[in-house]
Amino acid sequence: MNLINLENVAKAYGPTPLLDAVSLGLDEGDRVGVVGRNGGGKSTLVSVLARETEPDTGRVTHSRGLRLGHLAQRDEFPAEATVRSVVLGDRAEHEWAGDVRVRDVLGGLLADLGLDAPLAGMSGGERRRVALARLLVPESDLLLLDEPTNHLDIEAIDWLARHLKGRKSALLVVTHDRWFLDEVTDRTWEVVDGSVERYEGGYSAYVLAKAERARIAAATEAKRQNLLRKELAWLRRGPQARTSKPKFRVDAAQALIADEPPLRDSVELTRFATARLGKTVYDVEDVTVEVGGNGAARTIFERMTWRLGPGDRVGLVGVNGSGKSTLLRLLEGSVSPVAGTVVQGKTVQLAHLTQNLEDLDPSRRVLESVEEIRRRITVGKRDWTASQLLERLGFQRERQWTPVGDLSGGERRRLQLLRLLMAEPNVLLLDEPTNDLDIETLTEVEDLLDGWPGTLVVVSHDRYFLERVTDHVVALLGDGRVSMLPGGVGEYLDRRAAGTAPKPARAEGTAVPAAQPAPAAKAAAKPKGGQDWKARKELDRLERRLEKLAGQEAELHEQLAAHATDYAKLQELDGRLREIQAEAATVEEEWLMLAEDIG
Repeated sequence: MNLINLENVAKAYGPTPLLDAVSLGLDEGDRVGVVGRNGGGKSTLVSVLARETEPDTGRVTHSRGLRLGHLAQRDEFPAEATVRSVVLGDRAEHEWAGDVRVRDVLGGLLADLGLDAPLAGMSGGERRRVALARLLVPESDLLLLDEPTNHLDIEAIDWLARHLKGRKSALLVVTHDRWFLDEVTDRTWEVVDGSVERYEGGYSAYVLAKAERARIAAATEAKRQNLLRKELAWLRRGPQARTSKPKFRVDAAQALIADEPPLRDSVELTRFATARLGKTVYDVEDVTVEVGGNGAARTIFERMTWRLGPGDRVGLVGVNGSGKSTLLRLLEGSVSPVAGTVVQGKTVQLAHLTQNLEDLDPSRRVLESVEEIRRRITVGKRDWTASQLLERLGFQRERQWTPVGDLSGGERRRLQLLRLLMAEPNVLLLDEPTNDLDIETLTEVEDLLDGWPGTLVVVSHDRYFLERVTDHVVALLGDGRVSMLPGGVGEYLDRRAAGTAPKPARAEGTAVPAAQPAPAAKAAAKPKGGQDWKARKELDRLERRLEKLAGQEAELHEQLAAHATDYAKLQELDGRLREIQAEAATVEEEWLMLAEDIG
């Protein structure tokens, strides 16, 4: 059933149309992710779909009785609001306490908050969780979510993805979190130049499909240019010679990336980093750090030891308040330990991107603000001018002459990062670098960091970015130490879910009841320790067997084609092919069951 329909909708702010003759629809069961550049019209599209913004032309139609939930980018609440008044309204406790869905939402998003806690003074992340809970408690036919992961930590994002996957309602979500898009959506809309391009699949499928469209367009243009050259040659030499048309074949994702280089050459980067940094970068020895004072000091790190070497690319995760930013400031030197030592290498040139926007001269032009640091730098094996790097990060030529005071928050964030890179540091500390950046800019930042030779420490709630630019992950689990996580973010979430890390303190007021795991969830517990190692080893064996069977199947297909006129041989080959296909199906089923168990 159709829920919302747009017919020839147009909307413009100023001379540039954000939506131009857009016609599309949302049906029951649709799960759509919306991507595009900042300012390109994503939020406008959501607002028009929700009928909160009237289009300049065209028509927006809602089905009768549509139960619509809309999460805007800004969370607005009454001045005296509490968690209870916003999320539950005036419902009595006996009305909602027995509702499994309500308990799941409250336990998943608000377990560390009290129902009677006032919203005044809450952090942006806490207010975002309250806004999400208010939206998810009622039943809905369609959820329109504009940047739902803003200000959320990795655990909250993981819970939200699992919750949305379990809901029956249709979904449209605008987010720059590419991991989240892959988890909860199966279609992608790209808002670009006033139109909405539609793709099947989540973010990864969208990237592949877009690459394939670009390949086809390039092949078409190459063919057109070739025909033009042939026409010119015919005009010069007479009758055209016979030519054969080129044949193109794309085998899923492998063909799209077959000629692409690896993301980064880790060996080469480490060699460069060692040459620039020497053997010592940071040695944190037996360090204790406290924050607060006047009798209210709290120990963040206790007898912590941690070493950073040349070329290390580390992702740092942990709950809000666990000390991630404090650890970066400890390395920077703006936080001093009460015990222990922090040894910094003699050649370290540090750059620290904090969560706060740097104070810049609002009257200076963007290009001037970068060139005052340096006019040209080398990243990897290529030289870049300040203007070229600005263009890569979304500042087109005319935008480079905009006064800094006229930039948006996302543009200021990009400018701040680029100014740091222009100083050519060999140690880079990035605290939430993805805030306010759109997906296209994120991919450019990732590409720049791929060629940057140095030691990198990243704090981010963007799981995709974290796993993309770092080589290993460490966690602050609340025990005052840094813990290595060979299994990455997935291991961190498993350890948190298993209760091996302490929960954040609850706010004052009535505690929110935590949702109880379903019996099926308990039964699906993952193997641990030695069992987990054995399971992964078996998974590798099954993968190798599948590859071998696939090769045998391909070889049999070739033999079938070669013996097309030999009936007896065809029967023999067909029998062997059926056996191999049956075995492959059995092995694949074993692989799927085992992969589901170990995650």
